[in-house]
Amino acid sequence: MAENEAKEVKEEPKKIVHTYPLVRHSDMPDETKNETMELVVTACEKFSASNEAAAKMIKEEMDKKLGPPFHVVVGEDFGFEISYECTNLLYMFFGGNLAIVIWKC
Repeated sequence: MAENEAKEVKEEPKKIVHTYPLVRHSDMPDETKNETMELVVTACEKFSASNEAAAKMIKEEMDKKLGPPFHVVVGEDFGFEISYECTNLLYMFFGGNLAIVIWKC
């Protein structure tokens, strides 16, 4: 009887976690987008315990490279509606459910 009970145990569906960067939307030129994605990955890996620190690092580097004012949001489970300067928006996911939005006004 113990064998029958063991066979009836169902496996729970496994969550698929993407560890690579996944761009949801961007209107940045390809070169800028790739550099920004690398910066995001570096910041999120370096500050995996602090989304605020990751956002601060991304903002400071973007301001240095492309001029201020860039805005950055790093987190899970949020919505947004923004106005932004054309060719300066990146919305991406990293590490499964961590969302990053970068834009310039």
